[in-house]
Amino acid sequence: MLNRFELIKNALGEPYFVNDYSIIYNMDCKTGLEILLNSGIKVDATITSPPYNIGKEYEDILPLQQFINWLSEVSNSIYKLTKENGCYLLNVGYLEIENTGKAIPITYLIWDKIHFYLNQEIVWNYGAGVASKKYLSPRNEKILWYVKDKDNYTFNLDDIRDPDVKYPYQKKNGKLRCNTLGKNPSDVWQIAKVTSGANRSSEERTNHPAQFPTDLITRLVLGFTDTNDLILDPFMGSGTTAEVCARNNRYSIGFEIRKDYCETIKDRLIEVQKNQRVKEMELTLAF
Repeated sequence: MLNRFELIKNALGEPYFVNDYSIIYNMDCKTGLEILLNSGIKVDATITSPPYNIGKEYEDILPLQQFINWLSEVSNSIYKLTKENGCYLLNVGYLEIENTGKAIPITYLIWDKIHFYLNQEIVWNYGAGVASKKYLSPRNEKILWYVKDKDNYTFNLDDIRDPDVKYPYQKKNGKLRCNTLGKNPSDVWQIAKVTSGANRSSEERTNHPAQFPTDLITRLVLGFTDTNDLILDPFMGSGTTAEVCARNNRYSIGFEIRKDYCETIKDRLIEVQKNQRVKEMELTLAF
C-alpha cells in the first residue's frame, strides 16, 4: 500500500498527513477527484457523508438544483474511480424545500442521478436528536448502498451478523434455526448518534458538529469492504471513516476542505497508530 500512497502523492502532491494506513488532503474534493481520475488509481469503496445543504458551519447553502447537480457530479466522479466490484456507501439526511416540504429526504432527490446500481437503502435509526411539538421528531437518516456491478460486490454477512437473537438455540428438524454467529442483520440499524452537551456528550465527540459514530462506520467497513482495501472519503469531516479503516486493516484516502478538521483527523489517526503499537509491543512481550 505504500506504493499506492506514493502514486497518490505523485498525483496530488504532498498530503496534509500520511501514515501507514491513511493519507489525507486539505483540499476541495472535486479538485482532488479530478486529479485522481487522470492518475489511473482505483478505490475499492467510498464511505462518506456530504454536506446536506442546511447551513451547517462547514457549508454554504446552494440553490437546490445546484446542490443536486454538485452532489451528482461528485458521485459520478467516484463511480469512475471505483473498481468494477466496488461500492459507494452514501449517507444523507433531509432538507426543507420552500413551499414544498419540511423534511424531504435527500435520497428522493439524488438516488437515480448516480451512475451506480442502487443495491439497497439502509435506515440508520438513532435515539437522540431534534425534538418538536408540531411534527414528529426526526430519528433517522439513510445510507444508500450502491454497487458498480450488481452481480459482483463485497458483502461480509458473518462479520455484521446481529447477535441479539431471541431464541438462539431453537431447532427445526434437529438443526439450529439460527446461525451461531447471529441472525441476518436487517436494513434498519439502531446506532446511537454522537451527542454533544455538558452532561451527555459522547466519549468520541470531536469539534465537528455532524460526526459519524464509530459503531456505524465499523459496520459499513466490516460488512462491505475487505482487509487491505483502499477506501475513499471525499468529505472527511472529523475523520471517523479513516480511523475505522486504520483499526480494521483497511487503507484510506480522504479530502477535507477545512484545515481545523484536518488537524482533528490527524490527531485521531496518530492516536490510533500509537494504540496499535502499544498492543503490538504487549503481544511481543507476552511471547
